[in-house]
Amino acid sequence: MRLLVLGGTEFVGRAVVEAAVARGWDVTVFHRGRHAAPAGVRALHGDRTAPDGLAALADGAWDAVVDTWSAAPHAVRDSARLLRGRAGRYVYVSSCSVYAWAPPAGYAEDAPLVEGADPDAGQTEYARDKRGGELAALGAFGADRSLLVRAGLIIGPYENVGRLPWWLNRTARGGPVLAPGPRDLPLQYIDVRDLAAWILGGVERELSGPYNLVSPQGHATMGTLLEACAQVTGGGAELCWTDPEVILEAGIAPWTELPVWVPPGSDLHDALHSSDVSRAVAAGLGCRPVEETVADTWSWLHSLGGVAPQRPDRPDKGVDPETEAKVLAQAHGRQLP
Repeated sequence: MRLLVLGGTEFVGRAVVEAAVARGWDVTVFHRGRHAAPAGVRALHGDRTAPDGLAALADGAWDAVVDTWSAAPHAVRDSARLLRGRAGRYVYVSSCSVYAWAPPAGYAEDAPLVEGADPDAGQTEYARDKRGGELAALGAFGADRSLLVRAGLIIGPYENVGRLPWWLNRTARGGPVLAPGPRDLPLQYIDVRDLAAWILGGVERELSGPYNLVSPQGHATMGTLLEACAQVTGGGAELCWTDPEVILEAGIAPWTELPVWVPPGSDLHDALHSSDVSRAVAAGLGCRPVEETVADTWSWLHSLGGVAPQRPDRPDKGVDPETEAKVLAQAHGRQLP
């Protein structure tokens, strides 16, 4: 297989590249040169937002293109138009955010989509930009040669968004940890390597159309995730499970200040942790245990001295120690050391 990855040097794109190289595929990576490309690939340089930024892609043919772009949709439009006669399939890594708010619990790929998206638009807001990217792929490659991967929460090695790395560093510090409950709150996420494997399988199977891509409901809970973090870091963390009402009353923001977590019964939880992924499972989706994802991410993070890369266009994650200590004292009578 000849694969072109637009990006391919950081998180999702890098996982796709490494998985494809491991399969013996012929991989080309097109990127800006800000990060080193993985070993075993042909690297082309260019900035798709600049005039003539796609010049390095003027020649060449590929069986598939993988694009993870999440800003102005017109960048996807330009790339897809340039490649439509020289690539067999366009895989666009989209997002479950493309569904109209608020999607009902158990929503599938036929749920209503966000309005106002335009493949010719500049950068607006995340949901419309991702949907605009989908429309751009469809416009150039058609419904039969476009694969739209609507990923949810993505974690694993190389994460540059700061969710799982924050929990790992927090549990590594030890002591009482503000653990947002309930402990059995179901989570949906996808290990970036399982996402990459499914994408490559989709290319081999010549899949097309949209797929929700996260773990099946029940694959993990807030408890299994944080207990795995405490176990692997060995920092003597004591998970203090705290009622959602207490956390919200303290003004702590779900998802950002306590990454991954959103309160049960909320629109946000339904949107992030309750999608129907039966179509992806039927098409070969497999998800490794949460303990493996956490352990491998900790091994990678530990090799970096605990400092994960951080995308500049994403906010920092995590609750500040003072607020955490205050809530722990009020809810559990515990003080941070």
